[in-house]
Order: sequence, then structure tokens, then C-alpha cells
Amino acid sequence: MPTTTPADVLARRSQLILSGDADGLADLFAPDAVMEFCFHGPPGTPVRIAGREAIREYSQQVMASSLRIEELEVTELYQTQDPSVVVAEMRAKATVTATGRSLTATSIQVLRIQDGRIALFRDFADPRVFQELMEDARAGS
Repeated sequence: MPTTTPADVLARRSQLILSGDADGLADLFAPDAVMEFCFHGPPGTPVRIAGREAIREYSQQVMASSLRIEELEVTELYQTQDPSVVVAEMRAKATVTATGRSLTATSIQVLRIQDGRIALFRDFADPRVFQELMEDARAGS
């Protein structure tokens, strides 16, 4: 029986994000999964989201926003001493549809993947990039 690797899970996550499938993305998380955003983003941005259904709601909100992710790539993937934990270097290209402004952002993500599901997603991205874009989007609305 084939085993789902962390690289498989991350590839599937990228496909779901790029296709705008918020429900499919949420289903990739364990029922009691946690998402943490380690650097505070714009006001109203959550720092911690607990549970698959809360992740589903958040994913639906993000995918309904004017921020469109056009490319999402794992540029490096590191295995830790714990076989369920990986560190991913990510690169995303996105556009704010309201303004046409685009960006390329990099981040570091720490994920705990158990039984083919994401149990922990911890993101270390510079929120200033997204804050500037979203401010532009609000100004263009």
C-alpha cells in the first residue's frame, strides 16, 4: 500500500490553493488541526486557527478575497528528526485583482503531517508584503 509523503501532501495543497478549492484544502487538514501565523498581519488577521471547520471558513474567506495566488512552489523541503515534521521553503506569486498589482513572496512553513493530513501548519511569512497589497486592494475598491 503506497504511503503519502509530505511532498505529496504539499503538492496536493498547492493544487487545491491554485484551483481555489477551499473545501478540498480544508479536507487536507486533520479534524483537530491548527494553523498558526507567527508574525501578525493586518488588523483582523487571525494568529491561530484551530479545527478543520475553522480552517475551512478561513480558507473560504481568503479564496473569496481579491488576492489570487497564481503560482505556489515548494523550493526546498527539509525533513526534521521527527518524521512527521517538515520545513518547507515556499515561493508564491500572486496578484490583487482589484488593482492588478502583483508580488512574489517567500516564506518558511513548518508542518506536522500525520496519516496524510496536515495536523499543524505554522507559517513564517513577512506580513508587510500582504498588508501593502491588501491596502492597495481596499483603496482600489
